[in-house]
Amino acid sequence: MKKSIVALLIVLMALFAVAPAASAATTARTPGGAAGFLVGCCIGPRAAAAYNEGKDLHWTEWARLIPYVGWVIGIINGADAFNGMNTADMVQTYGSQYY
Repeated sequence: MKKSIVALLIVLMALFAVAPAASAATTARTPGGAAGFLVGCCIGPRAAAAYNEGKDLHWTEWARLIPYVGWVIGIINGADAFNGMNTADMVQTYGSQYY
């Protein structure tokens, strides 16, 4: 039951993330709404604020939703923070599309 709920949430998040990009030629993504709500609930306030500002979600943020894989990604993110990585480093590494 839990796996099916997590799978459903992942599918919904993917649809909310892809649908605005697919229709970007006709309409701009507006802040808030159902997509911003789901990002805030499932991933966190920093990702939701960035999503509302028009940034895409990094794959590590999506991976946190997968059981057991999320723990590994959390440890990797913690190691990056321990080593002093900040937002400017992430922009340089991954690009300004995400951060």
